[in-house]
Amino acid sequence: MKKVLILGGGGFIGRNITRYLVQRNDCDVTAADIKEDPSWKTLKESSNRFNYIVADFTDVESFELLKHSYDEVYHLAAIVGVNRTLKNPEDVIKTNTRLTMNTLDWISTNPVKKILFASSSENYAGTTDVFNFEVPTSENVPLCISDIKHPRWTYAITKIHGESAFLHSAKAKNYGCTIVRYQNIIGPNMGFNHAIPHIVERFFNKEKSPFKIYGHDQTRAFCYIDDAVIGTVKAMELNTDGEIFHIGNDQEVTIESLTRYIGELMNYNDKYKAAMTYPGSVARRCPNITKSYEMLNYEPKIKWKEAVQLTVEWYYEFYSKGDKPKLGGFKPPEETLQ
Repeated sequence: MKKVLILGGGGFIGRNITRYLVQRNDCDVTAADIKEDPSWKTLKESSNRFNYIVADFTDVESFELLKHSYDEVYHLAAIVGVNRTLKNPEDVIKTNTRLTMNTLDWISTNPVKKILFASSSENYAGTTDVFNFEVPTSENVPLCISDIKHPRWTYAITKIHGESAFLHSAKAKNYGCTIVRYQNIIGPNMGFNHAIPHIVERFFNKEKSPFKIYGHDQTRAFCYIDDAVIGTVKAMELNTDGEIFHIGNDQEVTIESLTRYIGELMNYNDKYKAAMTYPGSVARRCPNITKSYEMLNYEPKIKWKEAVQLTVEWYYEFYSKGDKPKLGGFKPPEETLQ
């Protein structure tokens, strides 16, 4: 029975991969994160093949809590969210880099068979806007950011660093390594630092008309979490050492279309107004997923409207119960310039 470790197992993607693997019941799964996820106790009660560890893995001593070597390691732990990069860029750099370096040090004395590093479409920040590379974007285009001084790109810097670090460490230490670049993964309880939760929050709070569409002409391609989980696990379990894959959906939509659709779902019937976007936000983002289809047989099943509807329903229910986000929440881009 193979042993699987999910670093960042309490995050949005991590908790869903954890649940998927535990329910499959063909491996021993350990989830590790800085905070306990509410679903972990239920999973542990339902399966003797699941364990969890709560610790701060930016502290190298936390790795001593890992009891044994693992066959597969999903490295998903990171600080994410545009608001957090704009507000605390130094924490993003420090935290994400320490997570990478501490994991590499741990691997050097606790051999693993394979590691999957979770990277991001943010790595293409300057690729499309500055150098005008083709969209949908393939995995083999150059990675670059547009402005080293801009706090927005601290997250991308740490992901580019992580990709390079794990790929070269894998060659030196003789373990398998695969990179996945996530492309706007959405779904219930995805956090509150993202566009869809922000839009739902604004509609729920009945923001006055005309409703501002921030970055109205920008495009994104949204992928539902269930599809992302299956693609990620395939990338880990198939013979993909040294490869980089896009995990996402190639249905490109404008932010205006997204906002108006969410408005329909939330019974908004008033006017809209185009507005500025967040500083540093790229104009277009859509992945070419041909490589993932050909090598992983990865083909998203859930179309963007269904994915958005399922996501909106969860957040609408959250706000309807009177709950408030502990972290994140909407902050207009005008405030980020002050």
